[in-house]
Amino acid sequence: MTSDFEAQLRAVGLHVTRPRLAVLAALRDHPHVDTETVITLVRTEQPGVSHQTVYDVLRALTTAGLVRRIHPAGSSARYESRVGDNHHHAVCRACGAIADVDCAVGATPCLTASDDHGFVVDEAEVVYWGTCPGCATDRSSR
Repeated sequence: MTSDFEAQLRAVGLHVTRPRLAVLAALRDHPHVDTETVITLVRTEQPGVSHQTVYDVLRALTTAGLVRRIHPAGSSARYESRVGDNHHHAVCRACGAIADVDCAVGATPCLTASDDHGFVVDEAEVVYWGTCPGCATDRSSR
């Protein structure tokens, strides 16, 4: 899988580095994690990586379009490597768990705004808020 990451980095003009590969692997295996979690995951493979290096890598990967930064209201920014498909998220109000939600139907139904105010819309961000199955079970068993 590392060679896939190397190809992705090269395709967007980024140098292949161990921290970049480690961040991509961490996000592949642990989507929707915050920066501190990414740092912890990367340090299991590369103990000497600094906080600043991980911040810089996340910024570079996000700018290059290899990583998506999401920021649900009331929580810290999260990162994921699923990009380019305009998917959305469901967020648990109780525990903060995040799950991917594919666009409703068709290629781009989410991009039809009732009034686009002259904007050329190319992406929509929808967040569904509720209670995840685990928290719903916990609440019903009380």
